[in-house]
Amino acid sequence: MPLSLFALLLFTATNTAVEQSARALGPAGLARATFPQAAFAGSDRVQLRIGAGTLEVAVAPGDFDLPRHALLAWVEKCATAVAAYYGALPDPKARLLVVPTGGRGVRSGRTFGYPAASSRIELGLSTNEEDLVQDWVLVHELVHHAFPMVDDRHHWIEEGLATYVEPLARAQAGALSPEIVWRDLVQGLPHGLPRPGDRGLDNTPTWGRTYWGGALFCLLADIEIRSRTGNAKGLQDALRAIVAEGGRISRSWPIERALRVGDRATGVPVLVELYARMKDRPVAVDLDSLWRQLGVQFADGQIQFDEQAPMAAIRRAITAVPRPQG
Repeated sequence: MPLSLFALLLFTATNTAVEQSARALGPAGLARATFPQAAFAGSDRVQLRIGAGTLEVAVAPGDFDLPRHALLAWVEKCATAVAAYYGALPDPKARLLVVPTGGRGVRSGRTFGYPAASSRIELGLSTNEEDLVQDWVLVHELVHHAFPMVDDRHHWIEEGLATYVEPLARAQAGALSPEIVWRDLVQGLPHGLPRPGDRGLDNTPTWGRTYWGGALFCLLADIEIRSRTGNAKGLQDALRAIVAEGGRISRSWPIERALRVGDRATGVPVLVELYARMKDRPVAVDLDSLWRQLGVQFADGQIQFDEQAPMAAIRRAITAVPRPQG
């Protein structure tokens, strides 16, 4: 993620506070209370065809420096990357509202599930095309479309998946190098480790455990699925299966149902087992050892890969475009 970790912390902490107050109303109340449906309906709208699905984009009035076609091309590129990662647009009738604001770049983003997957982003009027190339927020928000609404105590899996999948989707689309993906994981994941007083992912709703603790769960699951299946399957296969079963943000599921669907797709019970280990107690993870096993070497702000490392093939597969099935 191109933004500094401090900028990411500020962005996510602000939006988490908004989300928590709205989520208390429940899935339907969340969207009704916060998604500006009147603004969406009253804005200039266009439908982007993304595979077999449609993303309806509304751009609120504003004098953007960007030409309209460049803005829509960026939205289409981000949505296409997410659809490619999941095998389809997670919600075939998704919506996006772009709201102008001061400054440059995407200033904030929020996603809601009622009556369909709907995201709202604030985009600076002075944004240029290079700002859009560097942006990660829109992909992060669109990834939220691809998992069902779960109980508040499981919010870590919603944000953890978006934090973990966003750079992978962009890497598979050619927008990020594997080096950047792994650099950001090396720098970010220590924020997700348990600290004194931790009571597991379900019971420790701090910023670090919600975003990076959730991302750590995803990485550990990805590695374990690939280890048990001879690198034939990964977390991506589990997440695709959840979407194919209808597990999107407009639906409300128990977390156990989503994990079982994912495990059924990979043929190994990794998600259920890992959740049982991490949900209500701290689990120590030796990240330095994990990086050595994966062949990820970080020094002076740069990543180098050791292709002789025991899990180098797993590392490569995580950022690679998956092989066609069948």
